This record gives sequence, structure tokens and C-alpha cells, in this order.
Amino acid sequence: MGGERAVKRCVLVVLDGLGDRSHACFGHRTPLEAADTPNLDRLAALGCNGLYHAGHLGQALPSENAHFAMFGYQASEFPGRGPLEALGAGIAVSPDEVAALAHFSSVAEQDGGLYLFRDKPEAVTEAEALELFAAVAGFESRGVHFRLVRDRGLFGILVLSGGSGDAVGPDFTDTNPMVDGLPIPEVLPLCGADLASGNAAKALKDYLLHAYAALSEHPVNAHRAARGLCPVNAVVTQRPGRPGRPEPFLARHGLRALSVASGVIYHGLCAYLGMDVHKCRDTANPGADLAERLRLARGALDRYDFIHVHTKAPDVAAHTKSPQKKRQVIESLDEGLGQAMVAFLDDPGVILAVTADHSTPSAGPLIHCGEPVPLVVCGPGVRRDAVTHFDEVAAAGGALGHPRGTELMRVLQNAMDRAKLAGIRETPEHRDFWPAPCRPFFLRELHRR
Repeated sequence: MGGERAVKRCVLVVLDGLGDRSHACFGHRTPLEAADTPNLDRLAALGCNGLYHAGHLGQALPSENAHFAMFGYQASEFPGRGPLEALGAGIAVSPDEVAALAHFSSVAEQDGGLYLFRDKPEAVTEAEALELFAAVAGFESRGVHFRLVRDRGLFGILVLSGGSGDAVGPDFTDTNPMVDGLPIPEVLPLCGADLASGNAAKALKDYLLHAYAALSEHPVNAHRAARGLCPVNAVVTQRPGRPGRPEPFLARHGLRALSVASGVIYHGLCAYLGMDVHKCRDTANPGADLAERLRLARGALDRYDFIHVHTKAPDVAAHTKSPQKKRQVIESLDEGLGQAMVAFLDDPGVILAVTADHSTPSAGPLIHCGEPVPLVVCGPGVRRDAVTHFDEVAAAGGALGHPRGTELMRVLQNAMDRAKLAGIRETPEHRDFWPAPCRPFFLRELHRR
């Protein structure tokens, strides 16, 4: 009998929205290039570096789509953000229902249409928010029943259900332009959509018109007008989808997985893929938050093979459109990483990887942008290249190259000594990892009585 095979585990640290563009205030460097990051630089010097993009170069991805690819799932398997956020928020959505993100906004009539006046109205009290949700919580049109369920503040999930199979489909357009001053888009079925999605689009317009009429006359808005505040008079929607039945992460990759993160979208996405979830809260100190999440991950390595450690802090800082703020957050995260990473580096059974899901520009009009992000992989057996700085430019010279999309999981499985030799068929279903759990070869058939 041979000895037991050594098992390597992986900790993937995702610094959300870390990538950026160059800024004149930093001498045409990115906030990451300009930041003082001795601990990230140490990882770069100890590991193999590259530039990663979860989709295609130049493609601006949201976090949920990027994470879906990072975890080894194809875009065709993505159910839409609506169902994932609903799952993370504990809002029930059945497989025959459609869920969309929804929130209250301020709109104004112009040229016979509606324009977004303020995407996120200010100074709305908790009591006012509850009244507004109650005013448009339910509606029915064209065989489609609508229920608006609050998540937090002015944000919720709009769930569409129908009594017949051709009443509700998920393939219709968003109604949230996301930028003040732009028109509210018409609700239309996507090109090639089925009849159910076409019917859902018409019914959704009925609901949104109902919401606009009901909210415009609501006492909350009369009181806001008396205080000189903009009205909260519309519901806008985006990213609808329908829950599916994805192959669980354990079956696809052979790894017991845990996510340590804040944010309902990550809780929902990871739970959707069958990963365990440890919910965290963000504080005003992102570095301390990251250090604590890494310590939680370290304590869970005896129960999990793959641990996703996530922080939204760089993305949040970038959305303030302040490169200096983003640099400060990056330096705080580097300090937090330095408090906890030695325990992983000293463990010969751990692969430590650090990257981001996408780039978020801290100046300019774009929400996210399409530049790739740095990736470093450290651990026993991992090549060490000549890169000594962890940033978007230095990483381009690394030995890891430029992995894309689902290739990240292949890179990590390979570092964990789990890369499957192409052509091996030990299981009826295709698996990219080795060894895959197979049915034992019995010397004789087992007869059941």
C-alpha cells in the first residue's frame, strides 16, 4: 500500500475592484502603483505573477459575473444577479419565478418620458422607506403577480410569478440608467426572447406605471416637497434572472469550499454554488477587517480545501471617484494582509493567491472598466519569477502570463497538485481535477437480497 497523498489547500484573497487606470495626480500611475504595499510586494517576490481578466480584455464586468467565472462557471450558467441577491438576502424565489433588483428613485417628466433625476434620493427616513415599500408591495397584470420585498434602505427585490408557463420569463431590459439625467429605458424583451419574456416586459411596464402614479401622490412625497427634498416617485429595475440548478462547487472542483465575505451578493452567489458562507460586517478599518477574515480562514483550513476571502473596500473607495481615497484603502488592506499572511506562507500545505475580480476606475464616468488585474500565486512548488511589485503594470512581466475567465480555477488546481492529465477517464462525467471520486472496481458483483 502506498502512503497517503499530501493534500494542499487554497486561500484565494479577492480585493474587489482593485485594478484601476493611471492618474495624473500619481504621475500617471494607478492607485495601486502609487500605494505603499510592502506586504503585497513581498508576495509578488515570493510567487508567480500575471494579469487576470475574468472575461475578455476591455470588458467591464460586475462583481457577480466576474466571481462566477473565477469560481469556474461559464457565463451561460449565470442565472442573473436578481436571484443571487435575493438568495443572499433570504428572499425566497422559486425556479419558476423571476427576480430583479429594484430600488426607489426620483424621476421627472420630460418630453413625454421619464428621466432619472436622482438615482438614490437623500434623507429618506426608515419610516418613510417602509411606507413607500408598502404602497407598491403588490400588483397584478397580464397574468403576472408582482411582489416587492425590501432588503435594506430603498433597495429590494421585485419578484415576478405567473400562473401559466407563458406568463413570466427573465429576458427583458433594465429600467435603471444608473446615471442622473439619462432617460428611463423602455421595458422591452431582449432580441430572440420567448413569449413569456415578452409578456413579462409588458406587465412590468404596467407595474412601473402603477408605482409612479401611486408614489407621486403619496403623503411621504408631499412631506418631502414641504422640506425642499426631491420626490421618491419611481421604482427602477435591473438585472432580472431566474434561479437555476448549477452543479455544486464540490462536484465540479472536488473542493470543500467556504466564502468569508460581507455583502449579500457574495453570500447569495456562493450559497447558490453550494459553498458554505461566513457572513462578515464591514467597519471603518478595512485592513483590520481583512486581517480578521484571514484569521477566520486560517482557523477553517482543517475543514475546507478552498477558502474565498473577500473585501469590497477598494471598489467602494473607487466609486467615490477619489484616487487618493482608493490609495489609502489599499495601504490599509496591505497592512491587514501583513498581520495574517505569514501563517499561510509558513504552511507547506497552503497555496495563497491574491487578485481582484475587476478594475474600478477612481475617476471618469465608468462604473467599472475593462483592464485586467494583478494576480499572484504563492506556495510550495510555485514558480518564482522576477516580479517584485504587486501592481497592474509589474504583473504583466510575470511568469504566470495572462489567464482568463475560468482558467483561474485551473491555475489554482494545478498549484494544488490536482491538475488532471487530459484524456484520463476515471469517471463517466468529465472532471478537470485529479483524482476524481470514482466507482471502485469490485472483484465480484454485489448481490442485493
